[in-house]
Amino acid sequence: MEYIYGALLLHAAGKEVDEEKLKKVLEDAGVTPDEARLKSLVSSLKDVNIEDVIKHAAAAPVAAAPSQAPAKKEEKKEEKKEEKPEANEEDAMAGLSSLFG
Repeated sequence: MEYIYGALLLHAAGKEVDEEKLKKVLEDAGVTPDEARLKSLVSSLKDVNIEDVIKHAAAAPVAAAPSQAPAKKEEKKEEKKEEKPEANEEDAMAGLSSLFG
């Protein structure tokens, strides 16, 4: 991610995104740059209009956070389970005896 952030920082400053400048930004940020990653990113961004990408990314819909309503429903279900009366031992034995006649 640091490489992308560095490229975006260079773009925002109005500088050309090239290996030398990106390497300098990363080093100043305390990151040891990997030459292969630098070359790969710079070559990937060569034909990309960063302004258009930023505009389209900002317009992308964001998923809404789930509401708290489902959590309340779950609490109600748990309460209902707790409210059920437990079957006593005599009822259980009566049910078992009916199985065997």
